[in-house]
Amino acid sequence: MIIRSASFVTSSAKISQLPPPDRPEYAFIGRSNVGKSSLINMLVSRKGLAKTSGSPGKTQTINHFIINESWYLVDLPGYGYARVSQKMREQWDKLFTSYVTLRENLILLFALIDGRHEPMASDLAFMERLALNGVPFARVFTKTDKLSAAEAAKIREIHDKVMLRTWESLPPTFVTSASRGTGREEVLDYIENSMIFFTGRK
Repeated sequence: MIIRSASFVTSSAKISQLPPPDRPEYAFIGRSNVGKSSLINMLVSRKGLAKTSGSPGKTQTINHFIINESWYLVDLPGYGYARVSQKMREQWDKLFTSYVTLRENLILLFALIDGRHEPMASDLAFMERLALNGVPFARVFTKTDKLSAAEAAKIREIHDKVMLRTWESLPPTFVTSASRGTGREEVLDYIENSMIFFTGRK
């Protein structure tokens, strides 16, 4: 897929504020500080499209971007550690649950995982939650440039083994690096190829 245009549409703190569900939609989420904004900017080749920050919890709303005037890329608030109140975390959780279960044009959710670390309980629990709610998702390992190819492969293998203890099969998986551009074509091609399902439903 060639990215010809990418622009911000709106930030939503409530489901009622979301743009009309008239285009296929792909959302990105992960633990706080997993490199989500950097990955989004890499995918669309726009440095400042999604705001990056060294402080966890920067994204606090559902942020919609329109890509090539044909599909939505959605930046969701992270989960896990963030310097916010418990009340705010509960509000985010409620908003997320409503979004993934009610958003009719959501094609796929990309669940980002820090590729430098072995499986974390919060990531495993989050993916289990997606499955229980029938939300299609793919794993995206980030920050893989911080490791050697052998180290990254070993971490990936551990993730697969842990997941397969309770899962019958693995979800689609991508290995990325925002700084090197690794995985960009693979993710964008997957998005492009999956849009046929949205077209078929309409």
